[in-house]
Amino acid sequence: MNHITIWRLDAPLVLASKSAARRQLLGSCGLPFEARAVDVDEREIEREHLIGGGAVSELPLLLARAKALSASQQHANRLCLGADQILTLDGRVLHKAETPAEAGQRLAQLSGRNHVLTSAFALAKDGRVLAEGEETAELTMRSLTRAQIESYLALAGPDVLSSVGVYQLEGLGIHLFERIMGSHATILGLPLLAVLRALREYGALCL
Repeated sequence: MNHITIWRLDAPLVLASKSAARRQLLGSCGLPFEARAVDVDEREIEREHLIGGGAVSELPLLLARAKALSASQQHANRLCLGADQILTLDGRVLHKAETPAEAGQRLAQLSGRNHVLTSAFALAKDGRVLAEGEETAELTMRSLTRAQIESYLALAGPDVLSSVGVYQLEGLGIHLFERIMGSHATILGLPLLAVLRALREYGALCL
């Protein structure tokens, strides 16, 4: 049996997220991890930040830090990874649609336009942030007719509600786009290369 591993730490990484896409990304590159959702009120953090005059561009890192720190307080002496992603259209943050009707409205809003996905991460241990970073991707959606939007939503099903943009590029969502600039991992919600670089610098990886 092959016991060689790229992971140097005694305990697996703690992923402070319930995102299936983030779990897949970490698993695909051989990182041992445990997914542990944290109780962070993202909308309240966002509201207080913006009311206090904070910039929209600061939100992804702010939320990633909050998740990583929350996890690190629950898991002593463990390296914890927090991540967050926001979608901005003309500088305004858009949130996940809650109903199929809202999903249709969201696609009509994005149709024929450019929007930006910003994915951020933070690594924390014992209540202290050790590293952080973010990456952006710019996506141009095709001009969609009402009939095309309705067809897509019928084909894609309720999974569209799990994505802020009402699409999953690893599935049928790819049909909605004319142009994509940015890494696939960033679009899925984790700036993976930056995370791996931070883990190497910390000494967690032997590769």
